[in-house]
Amino acid sequence: VQLQASGGGLVQTGGSLRLSCVASGRTFSTYNMGWFRQAPEKVREFVAFISRSGASTYYADSVKGRFTISRDNAKNTMTLQMNSMKPEDTAVYYCARAMRAFGVSEYEYDYWGQGTQVTVSS
Repeated sequence: VQLQASGGGLVQTGGSLRLSCVASGRTFSTYNMGWFRQAPEKVREFVAFISRSGASTYYADSVKGRFTISRDNAKNTMTLQMNSMKPEDTAVYYCARAMRAFGVSEYEYDYWGQGTQVTVSS
């Protein structure tokens, strides 16, 4: 499985960005997926989870109500729509495949994209 994240960039406080994660192969629809982020000198943290069908989602409290995770299995793509962004959202964002039915720990994910930098200016 190869995952390619993109869509990062520089945005002002209150602005929006849309991240994408494209997966290789024909079995994307069988994967539960997630987004994580890692700010400088901080540990990687969970952001959002989506089930294989897209019917179930889960968010970290810090992004709930501002970020939306979705997926298009026909296009092997997962997205993270980020609105009302804050400086504390600044981080490298990673997409990853979950090894189990659900997970918020990075150790529950086995394949990772390369990361895309998101910077929110104040």
